[in-house]
Amino acid sequence: MDGDAEGVWSPDIEQSFQEALAIYPPCGRRKIILSDEGKMYGRNELIARYIKLRTGKTRTRKQVSSHLQVLARRKSREIQSKLKAMNLDQASKDKALQNMAALSSAQIVSPSMIKNHLPPLSPAPYQPTRFWPAPIPVQPGPSQDIKPFVQPPYSALSGPVQQPIPGRSESASVSENKSIYFVNVFFVKPMCLCQAYEPLAPPPPPSATAVPVWQDRTIASSKLRMLEYSAFMEVQRDPDNYSKHLFVHIGQTNPSYSDPLLEAVEVRQIYDKFPEKKGGLKELYEKGPQNAFFLVKFWADLNSSGMLDVPGSFYGVSSQYSSMENMTITVSTKVCSFGKQVVEKVETEYARLEGGKYVYRIHRSPMCEYMINFIHKLKHLPEKYMMNSVLENFTILQVVTNRDTQETLLCIAFVFEVSNSEHGAQYHVYRLVKD
Repeated sequence: MDGDAEGVWSPDIEQSFQEALAIYPPCGRRKIILSDEGKMYGRNELIARYIKLRTGKTRTRKQVSSHLQVLARRKSREIQSKLKAMNLDQASKDKALQNMAALSSAQIVSPSMIKNHLPPLSPAPYQPTRFWPAPIPVQPGPSQDIKPFVQPPYSALSGPVQQPIPGRSESASVSENKSIYFVNVFFVKPMCLCQAYEPLAPPPPPSATAVPVWQDRTIASSKLRMLEYSAFMEVQRDPDNYSKHLFVHIGQTNPSYSDPLLEAVEVRQIYDKFPEKKGGLKELYEKGPQNAFFLVKFWADLNSSGMLDVPGSFYGVSSQYSSMENMTITVSTKVCSFGKQVVEKVETEYARLEGGKYVYRIHRSPMCEYMINFIHKLKHLPEKYMMNSVLENFTILQVVTNRDTQETLLCIAFVFEVSNSEHGAQYHVYRLVKD
């Protein structure tokens, strides 16, 4: 035995531990995770926190560290045995062993880190990845429909907007990115948020109003409009050709006054899915302006089977906004788990005058290893309901502010479900209201 008590790492705890390893990549001594209380978490603390949230059982940071060391010793022995059996010259074997000796326990048990420091090892027989093969105690079983909160059935939500997949036509922009360790996209079990709202009165004709046509029909406040948003994987086939797969996508539209206004959702229904303290959705909504708040449900397309995920594949996020005002915007993207913020990215973007309006582009912002690994795990789950179940308690809150005045320009709450459609990524937009 390696001194690792079986009672401490029972199957349900071990399963949650392995999930957390996939979610949180090694980060050394850095404190990279910022909670909504302002506390910085190290990786082992986050793993312990995740085990507590998943199983209700407490494991300390030191217990997590000890368990990592036990697993690293086992992994080291396995790798050393494989290296000895490989047809390599002694110098190559010595170099590989030297590289492994320089790795930490966390790095040794991380497959992505190992493959970057060692020669390719013989693959183990393939087994489909499962985050949990059987119901975990205190967790609902697979036959139960897990919803973040009680709402009408999913069918009450309006159908998704089908989006054509565009070519690679974006033009690059000069931007200043000031980034905190981040995650750009999660795929989350969605929640049905619609209530029996009274139909909205038809909009007045253009001659009787000063409200732009896109306001109340698209993701737009009185000062800023989101034109496009996408998270994608891109593979270079040859020096002049790329293949692109969209995980989620909001494309540019040209609304008219005859188009219906966005459906409304009561904002208080989703307060508990986002941080409740300083900078949380509740505080932001009360501060206003309330016409800047939206909910977007994505049907995410994880079916990229037509593209090989080869080394060098690029994972990124692009977004575009427009305004009639020249300002500097700050875009904060917060990923939340069980209503708590776990990671955040902050980017700064400057205006470019195009066609009489100011355009802001965050172009091909790289996705972090955290999310790349997470998407890989999701894509290997055998059933879509497993993907949705794994991700049901994750949400994203994007807040766009005027850097100089700190005014909220847009606040978008994202929820996700895996797409079943042959048309790929889809979405639907709602206004957030408070009655």
